[in-house]
Amino acid sequence: MWPWSLNNPQFRPPAEAGSVILQVDQGCPYNRCTFCGMYRWPQFERRPPEAIRRMIEAEANDAPDARRVFLADGDVMRRPFEELQAILNELAAHFVQLSRVNVYATGKAILSKTDEELRALRELKLHTLYMGLESGDDETLRRVKKAESAAEMVEAGRRAQAAGLRMSVMILLGLGGRERTGEHAAATAVALNAMQPRLLSALRIIPVPGTELHDDLEAGRFAPLTEFEAVRELRLILEQLELENTVFRANHVSNVVPMEGRLSRDKDR
Repeated sequence: MWPWSLNNPQFRPPAEAGSVILQVDQGCPYNRCTFCGMYRWPQFERRPPEAIRRMIEAEANDAPDARRVFLADGDVMRRPFEELQAILNELAAHFVQLSRVNVYATGKAILSKTDEELRALRELKLHTLYMGLESGDDETLRRVKKAESAAEMVEAGRRAQAAGLRMSVMILLGLGGRERTGEHAAATAVALNAMQPRLLSALRIIPVPGTELHDDLEAGRFAPLTEFEAVRELRLILEQLELENTVFRANHVSNVVPMEGRLSRDKDR
């Protein structure tokens, strides 16, 4: 038995539905974004190396032919390079058909690695980094207590992709509320154009009970967009995007109008 449960609950990107999920960390090391209810409980904890090794061995026995692994929970990329290197080596030793390993990553976690370290992790089959940009508007990011500026996240995404890693970036429609919808849309497009992520997902913000953003909503400090306004904001962002080769999706259940395509090829459609 592990010292803590593997279902706390467990979060993973939709694209990782067929992956082996290995919870090497519990929770999120930052856990202060006002809109996020994912890791409110339990407290953040890092699984020690020996426990990770035993977990990998057990999972490899259950799924010896697995080709994809997702390392949970939030921001596994924050671990020191040497620890990530050891985990990836252990995975390669036990999953003989392993093709890729994916993780959640914040901008600060990516920036904490040198270019040489990022390239080394890519050579060890680290593949996709899922990062929540949320907004390119620094005032919106400040209000929701995001840990990084837009410029830091853009730099992180550019450095990761230069090292051969793939960035899957998420933005949140309506995060600036009615007050900053125009600034949020314009600045988010600017940041995405600078970063050129390979994958881009747009979700609509839904204030979740138990979060500070929901408290702000209840107190009248946050004015959410209507469904029509959320669609209009997405249109404003799309109009200003100049992406060269990005798979775009806005088909999460939160989206009012589901859509997907490749940008810029499908921009007019």
